[in-house]
Amino acid sequence: MHTAQAETALQGRLAKTSARTQWSMLVVLSLLLGAGLSACGLPAALLLGPMIAGIIVTANGGSRGIAPLPFQIAQSIVGAMIARTLPGWVHGDIGGHWMLFVGGVLSVLAICTLLGWLLTRMHVLPGSTAMWGLSPGAATTMTLMAEAFGADVQLVALMQYLRVMLVAAVASVITRILGAHGVHGTLASTHWWQMPDWLALAGTVALAGISIWLSRRFKLRAGAILIPMFAGMLLVHLGWLKIELPVWLLVGAYAIIGWHVGLKFTRPLLQYAARALPRILLCTLALIAACGGLAVVLVQVAGVDPLTAYLATSPGGADTVAIIAASSHVDVSFVMAMQVSRFMTILLVSPLLARLMAGRAKAAKRS
Repeated sequence: MHTAQAETALQGRLAKTSARTQWSMLVVLSLLLGAGLSACGLPAALLLGPMIAGIIVTANGGSRGIAPLPFQIAQSIVGAMIARTLPGWVHGDIGGHWMLFVGGVLSVLAICTLLGWLLTRMHVLPGSTAMWGLSPGAATTMTLMAEAFGADVQLVALMQYLRVMLVAAVASVITRILGAHGVHGTLASTHWWQMPDWLALAGTVALAGISIWLSRRFKLRAGAILIPMFAGMLLVHLGWLKIELPVWLLVGAYAIIGWHVGLKFTRPLLQYAARALPRILLCTLALIAACGGLAVVLVQVAGVDPLTAYLATSPGGADTVAIIAASSHVDVSFVMAMQVSRFMTILLVSPLLARLMAGRAKAAKRS
């Protein structure tokens, strides 16, 4: 075990600074990086900037983190944003192309299971840790479920948040290369301080607040994003709600989600997983590449445009992919239908697969 003196020596420059100083540096870095990435025309720059800023702060000894409530508020806003762009989602997409969705969801799940089995078989990671770490669901949800099922939660957290960060970065770069610039709710073409429809904004805030309350009251995993998304789609479809999301509100939500991911890359976590990190990184990139190969199949077989296919098959998380899709010229409805269908399937199937993999790992040790 490390002594207190040794742990202190390992801390970076920000370890002894106040919380106010660390948050100030985080905000300033986020603004600079977000503005720089936006100037380069990179989609989701206002997500990636805070994400990178969070990594920089924690790598230098910062110890801040996003509390559950602000993160749930940000998720509910993103859920409402998705609902605004997806009226008639089930009937128009899943209902009309259900075989395509079933094939896409099961293919991604098969790829994750195969890679997880290989990592366990090669003794890179213990037990069911690989399965939970590669499961392309909501990173926080997968980490919590992994802890409940006895996996190495620190390695799972590293794999999950590394995957989310890499998926967001790779998807943004590919979107920029393909020249798909925003039409679906892009922030660049909107006046930041335009007066909102206050009545519609009040309804949207009420939807978010009720969703968060239900999520916390009934302990619903990922409820903060799923409830406003599904309820919002229904209410918009019935004409009972107009979702109003001012740009400043979306920017705040993007920043919180970016910080939530970036601030997870703490020094203790990276030091704990240092030996396995190169193999975890390689496996994560292999997962992204394999899902990219699946996107090629969608393009060739179903005639889906390349960028839509890539974002639809990207291995999560749904909130970051939603932000990238909303700032790109893609079929947002198709992307989010695939992402949410896969997420719901993984919530149901992952515990079974994890138990199976853990059982096989124990049997292999005894033999």
